[in-house]
Amino acid sequence: MNLVIIDTACANLTSVRFAIERLGVIPEVTADAARIQQADRVILPGVGTARAAMRNLQQLELVPVIRELQQPVLGICLGMQLLTDWSAEGDVDCLGVIPARTERLQAAGLPLPHMGWNTLQDTTNNPLTRGLGLDPWCYFVHSFAVAPDRYTIARTNYGATFAAMIRNRNFFGAQFHPERSGATGSRILKNFLEITDADTST
Repeated sequence: MNLVIIDTACANLTSVRFAIERLGVIPEVTADAARIQQADRVILPGVGTARAAMRNLQQLELVPVIRELQQPVLGICLGMQLLTDWSAEGDVDCLGVIPARTERLQAAGLPLPHMGWNTLQDTTNNPLTRGLGLDPWCYFVHSFAVAPDRYTIARTNYGATFAAMIRNRNFFGAQFHPERSGATGSRILKNFLEITDADTST
C-alpha cells in the first residue's frame, strides 16, 4: 500500500502518520506532485485557516494535481473543508471536488470552536462507515462546517446539525479527527485503506 499524506505546511502530520502506521502501513509525507499522483491512497490533513492552506497549496502548485486525482482521497478536518467549493473562513475558493460550501458553524450560543467528543448520526451505507455501529463517538475541533446535503454520509449536532462526513466519487471528507477518535477513528482509517475501485465508481 502506497499511501501519501500531503504536506500542506499547515497540519499536524505526526498524529495522522502514527495512526496510519498503527494499521500496518508506512505512509509517505510529501508535497511532491509526482509522488502524490502515483499513490494508492492520499490523505489531505489540515490545521489553521482555509485561506492559508489554499495559499500553501497554490504555492506548491498542488491545486490542479489534487483536483485530478482518481484514487481514494480523504480530507481530515480543514482538509475536508478544502475539498468543498468555497470557505467563509477567509472568503476563499477551495478545491471544488465536492459541491458544497463551508460556513461558520451556527452553534446556537454554544462556545466555538466546537471542541470535544460527539456522535456520528445518520451514517449512510458507505465504504468509510462500514462496521461503525450505532452512534459512534469522534473527536472534533472546528468553528466552520458544511451544511448537510446529498453529499453528506454522516451528521453531527452541536447547536445545529452539520455534515460530519462528506463524499463525492473518490473524494471523502471527515470533519472530525479520526487519528484522535480511538477505535472509531481507527476503523474509519482502516476502511479507507480497504476501499476498492468499485467503491469509488459511483
